[in-house]
Amino acid sequence: MELVSTPRVAFLRGLADEILQQYGRGRMIVAVDGPLRSGKTQFADDLAAVLRERGHRVFRASMERFHRSRAAQGEFGDDTPMRYYRHGFDEAALRRVLVEPFRMGGSTAFVTAVFDPSRDAWVEPKWLTGPADAVLVLDGRFVLRRRLADLWDFRIALDGEPEDPADVIAYAEEDPRLVASAVVDDRDPAQPRRRFLDSC
Repeated sequence: MELVSTPRVAFLRGLADEILQQYGRGRMIVAVDGPLRSGKTQFADDLAAVLRERGHRVFRASMERFHRSRAAQGEFGDDTPMRYYRHGFDEAALRRVLVEPFRMGGSTAFVTAVFDPSRDAWVEPKWLTGPADAVLVLDGRFVLRRRLADLWDFRIALDGEPEDPADVIAYAEEDPRLVASAVVDDRDPAQPRRRFLDSC
């Protein structure tokens, strides 16, 4: 279904075309990172809608659904921003039930959510399958961190300075904008624009 044309949709169409020109066939994963309250979930939702408009099968996932439980996080010490940055998410589960089986393609099933952070409880896994050509759009804090960045085919960082303490730690260790395929200023959602960082 064709989306209503707006400056936001036009921008996302251009970004989607860039992604598809590089990774037009097979399974590909697009990751969207950004500081707390940067709008990354909505941006990922809107990008997924444009990729669907382009005729691709698209799946959505969020790191919010791969949290560790509060009890599991407690095994790593006191509740601090550093603990949350280091151990707040179950990256092993992310790899095991989503990334690795999604990459296999074919009829291999994968799961896009394992945890509900609002209830601090595991959710019943819903196993999905898709065609050989499919796109996964994943959003979340810290998804462009060094130990995860190479998992993604196309990396998007939403521009903005970190304010939350855990984000400050993450950006001090490695600014996701420096490893991104595209940096987007989405602070005015109606008029997103590309930002090109000076690498000098």
